[in-house]
Amino acid sequence: MKPSPSLFSFLLVLFFALPGLTQEQAIPQLENPMSLAYLKKNLRRSQPRLVYDAKVLKNLKSKLKTDPVLQSMHAVIWANAESILDQPLLQRELEGRRLLAVSRELLWRINMLGYRYLIEQEPQILRRINEEVLAVCSFTDWNPSHYLDVAEMATGVAFALDWTAGDLPQSTQGIAKKALIEKGILPSWPADGGSPGWASGSNNWNQVCNGGMIAASIAIAELDPELAAKTISRALDGLPHSLVEYGPDGVYPEGSTYWAYGTSFSVITAAMLESAFGQDFGHYDFPAFKESAVFRSLSNAPSGWYYNFADCGDQRSEGGDVVLAWFAAKSGNRNFFEKQRFLAASEVSDRLSRLSGASMAWLSQYQEKGGAQVPTAWKGEGSNPIVIFTDGEDDPHGYYFGGKGGRGMVNHGNMDGGSFIFELDGVRWSVDPGNQNYHELEKTGFDLWSRCQSCERWTLLTKNNFGHSTLTINDSLHHTAGLATLTDFQDGQRPEATFDLTATLGLVKSASRKFTKDSPTSITIEDEIELLEETKLITWQMMTTAEVEIGNGGAVLTQDGKSLRLENLSHPDLTLSVVSLYPAPLELDRQIEGLKRIELRIPAWVVEGGKTQIKIRLTGD
Repeated sequence: MKPSPSLFSFLLVLFFALPGLTQEQAIPQLENPMSLAYLKKNLRRSQPRLVYDAKVLKNLKSKLKTDPVLQSMHAVIWANAESILDQPLLQRELEGRRLLAVSRELLWRINMLGYRYLIEQEPQILRRINEEVLAVCSFTDWNPSHYLDVAEMATGVAFALDWTAGDLPQSTQGIAKKALIEKGILPSWPADGGSPGWASGSNNWNQVCNGGMIAASIAIAELDPELAAKTISRALDGLPHSLVEYGPDGVYPEGSTYWAYGTSFSVITAAMLESAFGQDFGHYDFPAFKESAVFRSLSNAPSGWYYNFADCGDQRSEGGDVVLAWFAAKSGNRNFFEKQRFLAASEVSDRLSRLSGASMAWLSQYQEKGGAQVPTAWKGEGSNPIVIFTDGEDDPHGYYFGGKGGRGMVNHGNMDGGSFIFELDGVRWSVDPGNQNYHELEKTGFDLWSRCQSCERWTLLTKNNFGHSTLTINDSLHHTAGLATLTDFQDGQRPEATFDLTATLGLVKSASRKFTKDSPTSITIEDEIELLEETKLITWQMMTTAEVEIGNGGAVLTQDGKSLRLENLSHPDLTLSVVSLYPAPLELDRQIEGLKRIELRIPAWVVEGGKTQIKIRLTGD
């Protein structure tokens, strides 16, 4: 029996309120009736049945005659499919320890070619799909040591089989199904009979790998129904361990670009389950999952940059967001449907998402039904809590602020508790240094993924607190296990949010940071700090790429013909300083032109009574 929404909500509150409980005891569950008998009785017999089914395909073909969004996307996919015909077939070429680029290219190609074949069964497109499938199925393996590679490859091969609906040569179908079993599913079942760590992990690997195994299982279900059923059942049991990370408000802890990655596979998984079994087993109604569309929407700043905390990319593509559009199709909320971007698809230099072929299924199902506006002051709690303040779509100043708590131990996390970004008039004044290329670091032997207090990850400016607009005590690293929590939030015309930074800073008795949007062109940051005997130095810092001119009581920042005043309201007698970080301290650091850190350094000996307040105001023209 599927738990009711109210039970879902209760269990999620319980999970976050009582961290001592195990996940198995506390987290909501997806419905999981999957068994050999259930699969044989309920699996759709006809193809297509992965994302598309006969009804969805009929609706799409009908709407293509009149819908300008579908026509725009259709034209670009059609042209992309044509361009693939002249490209060489894929080879098993690893980049470091990953085959992921090849797997993603296969998934992109099948989305373009497969969609075109669904619409009009052209012999030359079928021949090319056949060649693509045979090429990757001839690989010695799909690199199971990095299972994301297997999952994306398996999804592409499964789509190729399904979207051609039995039209591939029988020999190719046999080879592909054998590869899905031997190179895809079986390596996911360890010899000891257990499950791999990703199967019930808390990050995007769970969503991607389980989703890929579901796709493969549906594709081979008639050949080996027992293997298919037990693999799908494992996935339905495991997926909630990643879905619960959206709670309680929709924040994806790994940042917006990882939302796009993890959520794209959750969306595909839900769509595949609906098309194959007639239901998504509770995906859309999982607590905070649908709310994550608000998080994604608000993570897009007016400048075109993301709020790029954690290992998030810097800027969004120019194209429409096909993952967000799935939420639009489900809810009817126009705020999640980027119509103008879809209409301009042919003018975008970036190529379409590798799931764009699949996305035409839900783009064709979108019907506007109104829906709530995206809030201009929003909080999202959880393992990496954030707040975002804006002034809405028609704001002449392009106001955008993001502040956060969290800790380094979060998946893809940084020592950035208390940090903030601030954007006004198209300029990002306070910046986050963003992410770095994983392979370029890994190939040097750099230990990027360990997160202990003394681990190498924290030597990088993009990962440690010295590269973020936060507080630092005694020139020391933040405590990677110390969680900065959101303790207060007020919306309205003058929104504010307060974070408790005590655990993440360490070396202080207490510390809190309050952000207040006190006008349409300003943000005020107030820090309340109570010192310990070992507290020697407090450093307030802000990262920027603007030019900085230090003056009495603060500084003036200039960039792109605009200016911003930094007012040192609490310590006007202490002079700010500027530390150039271009070039960055380490050769392996990300090099960001013009990057610098504005500092206000407060020695403990000037603090009276063991307590101090730091108050800084940033104000635009």
